[in-house]
Parts: sequence; structure tokens; C-alpha cells
Amino acid sequence: MKIILFGGAFNPVHNEHVAMLRAAKERLGADRAIIMPTAVSPHKSGFITAPPSARLEMCRMAFDGIGEVSDFEISKGGASYSYVTCEYIRHMYPDDEIYFLMGADMFGCFSQWVYPERILKCVKLAVCAREGCTDVNKSQRDFMDAFGERATIVGYKGAAVSSTRIRVCAALGADISPYVPAGVAAFIREQGLYAIPSLARAQKLMTEKRAAHVLRVAFMAAENCRRFKIPEKTAVTAAALHDCAKNLKLSDKLLKGFVPPEGVPDSVMHQFSGAYVAEHEFGITDEDILNAIRYHTSGRAGMSDLEKLICFSDMLEEGRDYPGVDRLRELFKKDVDLCAENALKEEIEYLEAEKKTVYPLTRQAYEYFRGINQSRHKAQ
Repeated sequence: MKIILFGGAFNPVHNEHVAMLRAAKERLGADRAIIMPTAVSPHKSGFITAPPSARLEMCRMAFDGIGEVSDFEISKGGASYSYVTCEYIRHMYPDDEIYFLMGADMFGCFSQWVYPERILKCVKLAVCAREGCTDVNKSQRDFMDAFGERATIVGYKGAAVSSTRIRVCAALGADISPYVPAGVAAFIREQGLYAIPSLARAQKLMTEKRAAHVLRVAFMAAENCRRFKIPEKTAVTAAALHDCAKNLKLSDKLLKGFVPPEGVPDSVMHQFSGAYVAEHEFGITDEDILNAIRYHTSGRAGMSDLEKLICFSDMLEEGRDYPGVDRLRELFKKDVDLCAENALKEEIEYLEAEKKTVYPLTRQAYEYFRGINQSRHKAQ
């Protein structure tokens, strides 16, 4: 018998997970599929997470008729390590051909897993990669160099869906139905999974266009927060509230008691009023979150990692379309301080060319990052 083992956090399970397993079953001619939700994923701490029992139930809904869902890891509890699960499955099915299914991203870092050699003694790897994915070819070469064997590549036409984006949508009260099976969407709504009610309420203060921008900023912040060792909930909260006062007039009742700083251009004022609303209306007491809102437009010298994350997620989110934005996005992936220097320089040059006011904090931020990068260059 040919078995596919498909493990993961499934936080939450989504349409792409289902599509991956269907494609792998067809490609491999598998007789059976075992879906294994983790109890605790060692490499995914700090995420907004649904309880293990809820993730188990969502998997049962999503994979009904496709495979059987095992509670082995969840019942075992604690951190879930793939080598333990693979050895368990091999013990249960000693004479069968077992494939361990994973995405191209996990395949790319497989050599860094705990005891990868023990995994490969129990199973063969099957990798689901979107058609045209070039990274998987490099990962295949690296895998062969490290372990002396090839993984089976399962090509399929994938959609741009991720558990991270679904969690962000649910947290902000946005529609998740295009990304998950209908039963899973209903379950998430009914159970209030991933929801952060105050963030959904903040969206209602904005125009539809502004709310869409905020959602994209939250996507980028959530997708990059691990690089900065920032908890996902913290990043999403700051991103969701960064423009909460953008569509409010200073006379709005939510700004009663707010004292506008002097000399602030109209285009910058909402960062200060937004921090006020976040604190007084939405109960934010974390000073780092408040500062990320307070300086997200201007930047400032000495920005914290969260401030950088929100400032440049706002500036570079996928809906932005201006000359040089793609180059800045690539810089952001590689070196946030170098990205900051370049982005702020271009912003200042644009404002000067348009004969608009350059807020002093922005100049100070540019000089700060310029100094950091010059010092690093000299030290090399």
C-alpha cells in the first residue's frame, strides 16, 4: 500500500492544503492519506493560534473524503517533531511505501529540521510546488548533496493562499470564505477563532479603500514579523490600527482631549491622532505599539524593530505602485536598515520636488539610518 503522510499546523487549514493533497494523491497513485495536525509547532511560536482541538476539527471538515485525520500529535501534546511522527507511522505500517508531503518552503529548510536522517529512514519526501517554481529546483540539488537522494516533486497550479493571511483577515473581520472550505469558514466565524474584535471595530472607522490598504499592511507585517522576533498579534495589532484616525476630523468625538502637536503637516497628523485613538478608544497600553502608530508616516531616529516593521510595511505593501517600489521591497527582504535609508531618501526627494513640507522627524530618521549604514560599511 502507498501512504501519504501530510503534517502541519493547519492554522487554519485552507483550500491550498486540500489542493496539495489531492494533487499528491493523483501524482503518486496513493491508496491512503493520513493528515497529522501538530500539537505545538516548534518553529511557529508567537503566532495567533487556534486551540489544537479546533484545528483538528477543521482538518476533519476540510479533508473529509480525501484522507483520515490523526490526533496522534495532538493527543501526545507538547512540541511536535516530525521524526517522532514518522517513526510512529513507520512502526504502524512497516511494509508500506510512505511519502511525507510538504510544501516547497518546508523542503527548502529540511536539512535544518531535527534529525532529518531519521525522517528519511522512515519515509520518502514528496514536495508540492506551484508550477513554474524555480526555488524547488535549487532545493532539490541541495537535498541531493546533503542526503544522496531525490524528493518526488508534485507540480500543481496553486493559488496565492496562506494561513498567515487568513489569520489576519479573521483578526480584522475581513472575509475569509474565498480561502477556506465553506464548513471551515463557518466554524471559524462561529467559534470566533483568530478574531480580535477591537481591530474589526477599527476597520469601521475607515473608508473601504483605506481599510483595504490597512489589511495589506497587516499582511506584510504578519509575513515579516518573525524576522524581527515580534509576536504576530503585536505586529497585526499595530498594523491594523496604524491608520485608525486617517479618516477622522480633529473635531471627531474620538479625538476629544487630543492636543495636536505644533508644526505637523496635515499628511502626518494622523499618526499622532491615531496613537491617541488607539490608546483611548481601543485600550492599547503597549508603548511600542503606540510608537509604531505614532511614527509610521514620518519615521524617527532610533526606531524600534516594530516601528520599522510598520513604517515600511505601510510604505511598501503590495498595493503601492510607484517608481522604485519593487527595488525597495527587495532591499527590505535583505537589509531593513539599508531599505530605510533608501526609502526615506526617496521620500524626501519626492516631497522637495513637489514643494511639500518635509517633517523634521523624517530628515532625522534618514540621517540616522544613513549613519548606521555608513558605520557598518566602514567596519567591513
